[in-house]
Amino acid sequence: MLAPLLLLWPMSIAITYLVAKSIANQPFDRALEDSVTVLAQQVQEVNGKVVSRLPGSARDILRADDTDSVYFQITGPHGEYVDGDRELPRPWDEDKFSTGTVNFRNDNVHGTQVRVAFSYVNLPASSEGAERIESRPALVQVAETLDKRAQLANEIIKGVILPQFIVLPIVLALVWFALSRGLSPLAELQERIRARKPDDLSPIDARQVPEEISPLVGSLNDMLERLSQTIDMQKRFIADAAHQMKTPLAGMRMQSELALRQHDAGEIHRSLEQLAKSSESATRLVNQLLALARAENQPHSGGASGDVDLAGLARDCVHDWVQASFAQGIDLGFEPPDQPVLIRGNGLMLRELLSNLIDNALRYTPRGGSVTVRVRPDGAGGILEVEDTGPGIAPHERPHVFERFYRILGSGAPGSGLGLAIVKEVAQQHGAEIDVFDNPRSHSKKYPGCLFRLTFPPPPVEEET
Repeated sequence: MLAPLLLLWPMSIAITYLVAKSIANQPFDRALEDSVTVLAQQVQEVNGKVVSRLPGSARDILRADDTDSVYFQITGPHGEYVDGDRELPRPWDEDKFSTGTVNFRNDNVHGTQVRVAFSYVNLPASSEGAERIESRPALVQVAETLDKRAQLANEIIKGVILPQFIVLPIVLALVWFALSRGLSPLAELQERIRARKPDDLSPIDARQVPEEISPLVGSLNDMLERLSQTIDMQKRFIADAAHQMKTPLAGMRMQSELALRQHDAGEIHRSLEQLAKSSESATRLVNQLLALARAENQPHSGGASGDVDLAGLARDCVHDWVQASFAQGIDLGFEPPDQPVLIRGNGLMLRELLSNLIDNALRYTPRGGSVTVRVRPDGAGGILEVEDTGPGIAPHERPHVFERFYRILGSGAPGSGLGLAIVKEVAQQHGAEIDVFDNPRSHSKKYPGCLFRLTFPPPPVEEET
């Protein structure tokens, strides 16, 4: 804050000087006005001529000034010289000044600045029968140099600046002391943060900081908490991924070693088939891990989001899974809506969501069953449903099926337990609600089926600019 204070100080001096000059002009202007008024009373018209009846003693009093030079001038209606100093110039734009009022201007006499008070005087005739002068009134001017005014302004400036030389260092010292004392808790907070270990994400103690920055510390603690949750989630993700990858990799290694020990072509072929299945399982696991990581790193309501035709997206996605459903002997169908259903979202991530739901339904539906994808409007939003005729999900299992690597025991279906975790993550990114029900169209006790329903909110209304 020292720089602005030192910058404002000369500005305050300049403003003070201008104000001092304005104050100094006022009493001297009033004295000039009085002189013009007195001098105007001594001007008369005699036999058609303008004359001045100013006595010599009055002239001496008018010019009696030890500091400034005083000038006066009286001119007639036609500009003819009557009395006073001839070198005093006449006013500019004389037509705009009215008679009987005293006006002021700044001018020059012999190259010296002067302050001039002047007035136009209507002349009373002193003798009857004389020709009245009607053209214009006489002009009376009194001027003085500006030495007294400058001296008074300088005295005012000295009276203001001298105390500032004393006050300013005191102010600077007080500001320095106050800021140092006020910022010391911030310096202590900075040292405490710097002294932390790299993995220390514990909250900052808000009791030892100034009240003014408590909201900032609270925001930092919230950020540290979110960062800690993210790091913990990544650690769990890496640990779970490493654990899940062990099984297919161990199977591939075992099958490859077994194939190397075999001499029979048939046994080698069977080992290679198992090796291919294991590699396929590992590839699927890696792809799902990448899809889950991509879903988690999508910004909320951001990225490549836009208006998505939910029915068109579902139709294309179902078309991609038709061959897989034929291979498994499952009837895969799509029920379109009666009207377009538009939502706001990321088309690629929504396609990943629906693909995982269809894949999950096909895996758990027995041969001869059916899987149906349905899209319908819901007010200004939309609903996406995927129902199957599989074994269903028990009510106590439904809260857990969206957890990573969670598998229902005894299902017997192959998988990694990541598909529904991806569905949940993408749904959260789009503000959609997920509900799991029994299939209301299934009448089999052994296969009650399952219905996944996602309810998407309406697209946000863009404000007009």
